[in-house]
Formats: sequence, structure tokens, C-alpha cells
Amino acid sequence: MQAVVIAAVTSLASVVRSRMALQIEVLALRHQLAVYQRAGRRPHLRAADRILWAWLSRAWSGWREALVIVQPRTVISWQRKRFREYWTRLSRQAQRGRPSIAQEIRDLVRKISAANPTWGSPRIMGELRKLGIEVAKSTVEKYRVRPSKPPSPSWRTFLANHAKDLVSIDFLTVATVRFEILFVLIILAHDRRRVVHFNVTAHPSAAWTAQQVVEAFPWETAPPYLLRDRDGVYGVDFRHRVAAMGIEEVITAARSPWQSPYVERVIGSIRRECLDNVVVLHERHLCRILTAYFDHYHRWRCHQALAMDCPQPRPIQGREQGAVVEVTESDGLYRHYERRAA
Repeated sequence: MQAVVIAAVTSLASVVRSRMALQIEVLALRHQLAVYQRAGRRPHLRAADRILWAWLSRAWSGWREALVIVQPRTVISWQRKRFREYWTRLSRQAQRGRPSIAQEIRDLVRKISAANPTWGSPRIMGELRKLGIEVAKSTVEKYRVRPSKPPSPSWRTFLANHAKDLVSIDFLTVATVRFEILFVLIILAHDRRRVVHFNVTAHPSAAWTAQQVVEAFPWETAPPYLLRDRDGVYGVDFRHRVAAMGIEEVITAARSPWQSPYVERVIGSIRRECLDNVVVLHERHLCRILTAYFDHYHRWRCHQALAMDCPQPRPIQGREQGAVVEVTESDGLYRHYERRAA
């Protein structure tokens, strides 16, 4: 009895299946006929037509024999295309990768880098950090404006030990508009890259240089060590005065400016950022120019060796303190950025 029931059910299922396949075939043929009647000799298939045949290819095994309007491989390519579009839409809905950088920050990075072509990415990153904007160095590299010429290479740090106990002294020469040579004495403290003292003269001597050291370190503020080169201006008077102050001289090797990298680096910054952009008239004019530069240097210029801080520690400004404002100094010779309330 069980075998009879199974045979009867199987026969009924085959009849139903064959009738359904017949109805699907009729639907497919009528659809193709409608396409020909609609478009003429060269049928134009719409999106609904492609979806129908993609469904028939999955639900009906005899779809290849009934299809005459296009090649079977065309239907398969439709299905693959729909599959790609489906997963493309899904992937675009999700948030991918790191969060995007706000357009305001992008524009600010481009503005700072374009206005200061000698600034590297670490210095721009430090400037942004002081404005309360935390970005990675790779972000600054991506959005900064590249200058036509690469910036001058920076000096590598050579002296790391005893920075708090060491100062450097050196001269730089400046030519005036009348071709006179002026000598600028720089005394630099290594701990915060501070220019402790500077002065200008047309006739340097050992006695004059020694007096500048006394003015730079009054009372009990003299450092233990003074780093200098072998210039003849550091004569007997200079050595006796420095020894009387309890300062031990550290003399670099001949023709080896790399042994005094900090003060050489500062002199390079003075030339690139200040003196290369002005014409010096006379001694008093040079003193005014350098005074304005050192004021900007100590308060606003970030240093990589100071964790992108300034010689005079500069507080970080948050977004709540207002919008970022570009402030120009010395008639546009220098720029710094700070937040100010509207």
C-alpha cells in the first residue's frame, strides 16, 4: 500500500511540474514576442526584461532552449553584473577606513604650507597642535602645498647630553646696503633653544665679546660650559673673563661647524627666515630687525627638538577659544596662528 501511495504522489508531482514548466515556457515566448513587437527588428531590452530572464535562468532549467532574443551568455553576464552592483551598494553603505579630515583643517594645512614654504611637516603639525588640532604627520604630508624648491636641510642634533649646562656662542656676518660688514654675536642656551643675548658691532674684539658674555649672564647665572669655535676674536681678554666667571670653555675642532650644531642651526634660521628677505641699512636697523625676529622666534616658532613647543612654552588653544586667525608681524615678514574669539 505504501508503494502505491508513493507512486501516485510521484506521478502527480511530475504532472504538476511539467505543467508549470509549460506555463513558464509560454511566458518566456510571449515575453520575447512582446519585445519584438515593441522594438522592431532590433529589440531593445529594458531593466525589467533583464531581471525577468535572470530570474528564469535560476528558476527554470529549460530556459536556454526557449531563449532566442539574445544569447544565453548575455543573460549570464546580466546576472554577474547585478551581483557586482549589489555588493558594491552594500560596501558603500558602511563606513570604511579612518575618519575623514574636515575641510576646514585641509584648507588650513594648505594655507600654512603655502604661506611658509620653508616649514616642514613636523613644524606644521606642531603649529596645528598649538591650535588644538591633532593630526598625524601623514595627514600634513597629504594636504600640504609642495614648494617649487625643497626647503633647506635641517641640522641633525649632535649634542644630547648636558644640554641644560651648555651654551653656544658664535658670530654671523651681515652686509649692509653700503657694503659694510657687520658682526652679530649670538649666545644660545641649549636647553630651550633660547637666544640669551645678541649684539651687533662693526669692529669685534676680545674685550667687547667678553663684555657681552658678562651682560648675558649677570650675577650667579653663568653656565658651567661654553661651546665655541677657534675664531681669533676669542682672545686672551675673553678667556680670562670667562674663566673668572667660572665657565669652562669647550672648543670645537678646526673647520668643524657640525660640532656646534645648535647655534649653527639658529644662524641658518636667522638667515633664511629674516636676513634673506630684507636689505640692512645700518647697525641700528639690523638691531631692530633682529629684535623683532627674536621676539617671534621665542614666542611662536615651534621646534621639533622641544616636542613641537616654543622656546617660551606656548599653551595649547582649544576649539572653544575661537576661530584660527593668521597674524602677521613685521609687515608680513613673519606669521603665526592663534585662536581668537569672534
